[in-house]
Amino acid sequence: SLLQEKVSKFVSSLLLPMTVMGDSVGMLEENAAKRKERLAALKRKLGGQEEKTGVEEEGGDMEVDASLPTPVFRSYKPTAEELADNALDPAEPSAIEEQIQDVLNTAKETTIIEELDFMNLAPRKPDWDLKRDIAKKLEKLERRTARAIGEIIRERLKTEDSEDLANAVQAGASYAAQSNEDE
Repeated sequence: SLLQEKVSKFVSSLLLPMTVMGDSVGMLEENAAKRKERLAALKRKLGGQEEKTGVEEEGGDMEVDASLPTPVFRSYKPTAEELADNALDPAEPSAIEEQIQDVLNTAKETTIIEELDFMNLAPRKPDWDLKRDIAKKLEKLERRTARAIGEIIRERLKTEDSEDLANAVQAGASYAAQSNEDE
């Protein structure tokens, strides 16, 4: 009797999960069916298609969607008679001899430049681009330098007497001559 109770409890413990599993499988199938219905409704709403229930027709084939593109066969000859209408006629090579002759004639008509401007052909110095880029900055620096020299001369004139005026003017003139020689 004690043994029978233990066996019955063991068997019932084994059977209980099986019934729960059976219920969960049924729930999963129901959820899948509901999901399919929602997807079909969404497709109808978005595409404006007629209701498709997924039931097969008498011929055993599913409904064929009219929005699908029809295949076009360029180099393949289908064996099925239904698809033979979609096959294109074989393409014939076109004569390109006239086009080639036109290109050759236009190539012969090109004129050769008789006079060349050697200044345009002469290579530039390797640092021409650097000089071009720095030119604006050098102009600014030259203006600032001239301004600074002028200020220095004014300060000397204010602090020193008129004899030094001649020396300051001569110093400025010598600097100007020296900067012109550098260029």
